[in-house]
Amino acid sequence: MRSRKRTGRGKNRPFGAITRWRARALGLALFASLAVVSVACGASGTATFEDGADGGSSGSSGSSGGGFGVPGGDGGGAGDGGAGCNKMDILFVVDNSGSMSEEQTNLAANFPKFVSVLDATTGPNGPLDYRVAVTTTGKSYKIKGPFGITVDDVKGDDGAFRNNCGGAKRWLDRGEAAASFGCRATVGTDGPSEEMPLQCMKMALTDRVADGTNAGFLRKDALLAIVFLTDEDDCSYAAKDLDEGFGDVCSDLKGAEKPQDYVTMLDGLTGDRARWATAVIAGKSSCTSTFGSAAEAKRLGDFVTATGKNAVFSSICDGDLSKSLKEAIDKFGTACRDLPPPPR
Repeated sequence: MRSRKRTGRGKNRPFGAITRWRARALGLALFASLAVVSVACGASGTATFEDGADGGSSGSSGSSGGGFGVPGGDGGGAGDGGAGCNKMDILFVVDNSGSMSEEQTNLAANFPKFVSVLDATTGPNGPLDYRVAVTTTGKSYKIKGPFGITVDDVKGDDGAFRNNCGGAKRWLDRGEAAASFGCRATVGTDGPSEEMPLQCMKMALTDRVADGTNAGFLRKDALLAIVFLTDEDDCSYAAKDLDEGFGDVCSDLKGAEKPQDYVTMLDGLTGDRARWATAVIAGKSSCTSTFGSAAEAKRLGDFVTATGKNAVFSSICDGDLSKSLKEAIDKFGTACRDLPPPPR
């Protein structure tokens, strides 16, 4: 939550910067008063998919294990004429700012059901081969206020996959995810207060692949599935040095990247709009629940709209994340069934 922590992990600021920061704090008083703890709005830290619910119910039939099924498998027939997928590369982009502890706990509690649907899914050539990685919304940046004074100098993950619980790789393969994802998804709450989920997603799949950090995760013959979890709107900048003067970089958004540009980037990365899917779990409007408040995520909504049929926008204030994760797995199941062959 942007209003909860604005001081770049507690670093000292010059006098002018403190004055400017206090002025901004007055403008954000409403958010500060609403922010309680976090999951924006998950109903319970231990809530899970309803017992007996079919996490892959969208379009599935005949799958004894509850998987969503793909053409040629036990779970259903072809969708829009796609070849179906045997592999799925899943990336979670989780907000690690100061108000997200409850959301992370709720995500970890609900994830086993998410995995159970994947485990029950059969592709044309056998069980679905999936892998799961986690990064955060934290990008490194410097913010310059009036007179060029640096008021924030913050370090983020910059798209690096978390390996905070050990392990041979920065992602979890089939057979590892159910037991280890909860630990990986608990990314903490000391991240940058200006959340940049779209830019961090891009950096995870491009910059961090190119420099070797996340190399090997992406497979050309897999469906790429991306889940965003945040209680703020996107504030993505490619630049590291941000000049806000007397304003606010995430309100003014001067020089911010356009959400449509990230859709174009993913189209180019995968070779086809139909070869990737996304689920955004954020504020569909400004909302409050037992555990805190969420801002309206207009830019993330624009990203979902630009993506089209392979995207779903779920409210982080629905009550708990079980509903949102079910909507995500349903969307990924449809995209998996309709996956076209990889480009040559």
